[in-house]
Amino acid sequence: MKIVIVGAGKVGVALTRHLAVENRVTVIDQNPHLVENIINIYDVMGVCGNGASYDVQKEADVEQADLLIATTSSDEINILTCLVAKKMGVQHTIARIRSPEYGRQLRFMRSELGLSMAINPEAATAREIARVLRFPTAMKLESFSKGRLELVEYRVAEHTALDGTRLSELYRNFKVRVLICAVARQGETIIPSGDFTLRAGDKIYLTAAPRELEKFFRLLGVFRARASSVMIVGASKMCYYLASELLEMGMSVKIIDQNEQRCVEMSEKLPRALVIVGDGTDSELLSEEGISQTDAFVAITGLDEANILMALSAAKQSGDCCKVVAKINRKSLLELVSTESLIDSVVSTGAVTTELIPQYIRAMKNASASKVKTLHRIVDEKVEALEFSVTPDISFAGVPLRDLNLKRGLLLAGIVRQNGQIVIPSGNDVLHLHDDVIVVTTDTQLEDLRDILAE
Repeated sequence: MKIVIVGAGKVGVALTRHLAVENRVTVIDQNPHLVENIINIYDVMGVCGNGASYDVQKEADVEQADLLIATTSSDEINILTCLVAKKMGVQHTIARIRSPEYGRQLRFMRSELGLSMAINPEAATAREIARVLRFPTAMKLESFSKGRLELVEYRVAEHTALDGTRLSELYRNFKVRVLICAVARQGETIIPSGDFTLRAGDKIYLTAAPRELEKFFRLLGVFRARASSVMIVGASKMCYYLASELLEMGMSVKIIDQNEQRCVEMSEKLPRALVIVGDGTDSELLSEEGISQTDAFVAITGLDEANILMALSAAKQSGDCCKVVAKINRKSLLELVSTESLIDSVVSTGAVTTELIPQYIRAMKNASASKVKTLHRIVDEKVEALEFSVTPDISFAGVPLRDLNLKRGLLLAGIVRQNGQIVIPSGNDVLHLHDDVIVVTTDTQLEDLRDILAE
């Protein structure tokens, strides 16, 4: 596919890195240094100029593009860019729209302005943080089939019941229907079989129904109840989206920021939140504001380094009782923190965005009804967890799974029946029409449920 990306910021670069592997990508940006850097690093074309300009889009050969993605820092420029591209004949356009005000008009923009999709990285990241705070035991939590099946990231601790357990013995030991569908161990990614043995330090990915997950972690003795009080540092757009969702869930929210004007604006928008003017890196301030009695601490300022330092300080002051989350966008810092297990959970706006758009692109490429419904990248983006529906054109529906010749590096991690029943698959199970099927695979280009079979 020919894809044009307008805006070479963090989100634009993250998208370019993923999309340039399988597609012809052209990047447009007004900053010549950013364009030059992205051309040198990735196998893409680059055009310097205003992406909303007809002449610049003409130079970038936009009329031949299958998809245009506008990711500049300005919502208005992104919307205008998509409008110009639409008039030039581009069928699919995606705009990065961050403002809550525009967010309320998305239905109008899609129907009247022809916008295919709007992405809000800040709102999407806020939703990811909120999911983790609902289930603090997890490092990360993803949902499938409208929340009926969940995928949890968890690190195996030393001297726990999981350390040294063979996967074939998991159900016998715990009597809980969970499936460990992927393991990250010392830089290696494994789709495990029944004879695989877990070790301390393994990062594991489990699928199960929410109740079964809670039961499993309670039996392990590591379950944490849902957070009821949350301290957030950084009064940004992301903070607004996150605090709004947490308040709706009945949590008490305390927001800290050094900028007095931002604090005033945030307190006006969120009257039920307590907003404090202060330095989140000041450990004395955190102590005075009751970090030791707080269930969760979230650092989401614009500086990765500050977020890491604040998260480490909060973890030290609060002990094991407080769930600590930090936003880290820089890939090198993200990898360092994740490898060393320094912080409970880390999120990245770039990573969240590069899940949403590839899902749309897979659906564009695939005209079949059994296309990707949900896509999550796990194990440092080396593995994908995808949700498909079983449609009438799936010839192997009704065939026992043990008789299917599945591709290597692929596992069926869960089945959700039409009546809501959750099935953790065994060889005797079969797929039924209208089931939702969750597939975990190292093949990061899977587009159709029929692609799970080896040729």
